[in-house]
Amino acid sequence: MIEVKYLKATNTFVRFVMVGAVNTAAGLFIMLTLLNLIGVSYWLSTFIGNSAGAILSYFLNRSFTFRSSVGLTKAAPRFIAVILTCYVFSYWASSKLVALEFANFLPARLHNDAAVLIGSGIYTISNYLGQKKFVFK
Repeated sequence: MIEVKYLKATNTFVRFVMVGAVNTAAGLFIMLTLLNLIGVSYWLSTFIGNSAGAILSYFLNRSFTFRSSVGLTKAAPRFIAVILTCYVFSYWASSKLVALEFANFLPARLHNDAAVLIGSGIYTISNYLGQKKFVFK
């Protein structure tokens, strides 16, 4: 009971990080499985993994993180726009960063994995800001 009261009192960023841990773990698992075990391309792996995480994220963030009453017809298109913008920016930027800054000391076989992990961090921060300020306000 105390835990439930504590969770209700936490700020939106703490709740967002908690939800994010769940959907990021699910998304990363899917991305890395597709990329390394199945041989799917970098872009398709990150797109599929993030899509799965995004669906989970929408419902958890709407109900738990932001406790929003914004209707689905208004929030869903905004959510998709934020997710896609964050996705393209984050994973494009991280792939460029790895190519420019990590190429000399990181084995080539790890470049995509490093880009996925860095991109996930960029994605988390930019996504939080977009969800809070644009989608669920």
